[in-house]
Amino acid sequence: MASRYKGYMGRVLDVDLTTGRIGDYDLSDRDRERFVGGRFISTKILWDELKPGIDPLSPDNILIVMTSPLTGTGAPSTSRYDISSKSPQTGAIGHSNSGGNFGIHLKRAGWDGVIIRGRAEAPVYLDISEDKIEIRDASLLWGKDTEETKNLMGDKKAGKMVIGPAGENLVRYAIVISQDRSHGRTGMGAVMGSKNLKGIAAKGNKKIELADPEGFKATIKKWIEMLQVHPATGDFAPKYGTSGFLKSISDHNALPTKNFSSGHYEDAVLLTGQTLAETRLVKNAGCQSCPIRCARVVELDGREIKGPEYEVLCLLGSNMLINDMDAIIRWNYELDLLGLDAISTGTVMGFAAELNEKGLWKNGIEFGKKDNISQIIHDIAYRRGIGNDLADGVKAMSMKYGGEDFAPHSKGMEMAAYEPRGAVGHGLGYATANRGACHLDGGYMIYFEATGPAILDPYHYRSKPGYTILDQNLLASISAGGNCLFTSWTFLPPILFKIPNSKLMSWLTTKILTYSWASIELTLKLPEFMMKYHLPMLPHSKAIKQATGMNMDFGKFFKMGERGFNLERLFNIREGFSAKDDTLPKRFTHEEQIPGNEKTKVPLDKMMPTYYKLRGWDEKGIPTPKVLKKLGMEDLIQSPIV
Repeated sequence: MASRYKGYMGRVLDVDLTTGRIGDYDLSDRDRERFVGGRFISTKILWDELKPGIDPLSPDNILIVMTSPLTGTGAPSTSRYDISSKSPQTGAIGHSNSGGNFGIHLKRAGWDGVIIRGRAEAPVYLDISEDKIEIRDASLLWGKDTEETKNLMGDKKAGKMVIGPAGENLVRYAIVISQDRSHGRTGMGAVMGSKNLKGIAAKGNKKIELADPEGFKATIKKWIEMLQVHPATGDFAPKYGTSGFLKSISDHNALPTKNFSSGHYEDAVLLTGQTLAETRLVKNAGCQSCPIRCARVVELDGREIKGPEYEVLCLLGSNMLINDMDAIIRWNYELDLLGLDAISTGTVMGFAAELNEKGLWKNGIEFGKKDNISQIIHDIAYRRGIGNDLADGVKAMSMKYGGEDFAPHSKGMEMAAYEPRGAVGHGLGYATANRGACHLDGGYMIYFEATGPAILDPYHYRSKPGYTILDQNLLASISAGGNCLFTSWTFLPPILFKIPNSKLMSWLTTKILTYSWASIELTLKLPEFMMKYHLPMLPHSKAIKQATGMNMDFGKFFKMGERGFNLERLFNIREGFSAKDDTLPKRFTHEEQIPGNEKTKVPLDKMMPTYYKLRGWDEKGIPTPKVLKKLGMEDLIQSPIV
């Protein structure tokens, strides 16, 4: 159904690989108004189309590629697009966001999204050239790595998203690659592999129409200027990338070390973004339309490649007690070629090393041992030997070999690179994030508890439910609108970065922010009509309004994040998840990270009741009819689960 709103192309492609049928999917403007784009539009389609309880790797599952209204408009950091499905890693909602250029090319081809159903009899790839849609033979591409596949698949000028051997072999945390950007987390590469879909290519010359082109242009100009002068996005991130925080996180006891048994690594300085910038950085890079330029380019074997991000430097570094940055650079490159999620791979390796150390599973993986890691990474991708068990992830390994109390995951997804006992709000985010132990869906509370210029008391549990919900809703809105989440860093005004670095000022700032929790909780309860404005430091809502013509303000923008988060929650509940799954392993909830310091545990039992209450969920963690009505989701109230 064509949309009355601008910013969208107004069409969603619907392809059935089993039958070869190609058509359009009827997406309503009401759903565009409620969920805007990206992961939330996709979740609504999955809610409407999927039968509960299906096997994520069966032909019954649906894979959805979805852009957002800001994708491809030239707004800052808007090459983003989303891939969603029922996750083979968790059985819960699966979605993965990337800054590769495929989403831009898809919109230029005239499509907002693509729905993939069924399973092809033999390997194929989908070629989208405006109205010419072809399912093409990919038998010669099957078995090739992601780099070879991109080079051989279709027009060199097309946008492409592809899988590697890990996706073909149904590794539960296989990724999708676009350019050199990764759709990590939740196993979307495995879903593509299960459908015999090696990749999708898209190209076209259609233009994205805007509702208010001149106003949009002026907003974007100011927005880019703000990002370029802000200390976080104009200085720190371009200089040091995501790993610029690594030493600070270690100093705050939140750096996963030796399978999350500690939060501090004595060799952390050898893995930092500062060290990378001084010794190995060739140049900066970045996603299309992004002024931040936080990506690293390094040299390997005489060629320039994508450099490592924070997560892999930690999880194959400190988490494995390895301080060799050059080795990690090589492993990071191999992970992308094979199509493996770096976060899950590193966490799986750390857990396997502790199982080995404790004699629960003799697998040859050891802390500090690096000579066999490259081979093990390949074994995971091809499910060879011990790689077959590693390919199923931490939860499955713990069920087979033991160690459930120290298996770092939530809902079946491996923890990202932050030790939650050093930042208990981040731990709450891990436990409540809809796709599992995700630092982004969880709210990225680490920025307020360890890395940012203004730090909350990391152990003050009473303040964390409100802050966590605020961050979860806001980051969800930004993602659904089409921006990179790093554009949220301007939420903190530049003056906070200029506060004198003294113990007194740090103490005072921490106290003020921590004990303002009541005002944060009050903000969460404000109705939309009391937030009819656009925040200068977060121009996202204004840009969406000018791009689409929607009646959008900050109140509607923020509530959209809350609405989408609740929809994902409903999807998970329908798939059998409940309050019992909002948890962390006992290592994090029952063992003190710092012996003798009772605060260094994640007090979920103290935070969760307040979190549920503020969310408007009942004691079972189910959104109530009252909150669904408030969010304009009355059509879901008749569902059996509510």
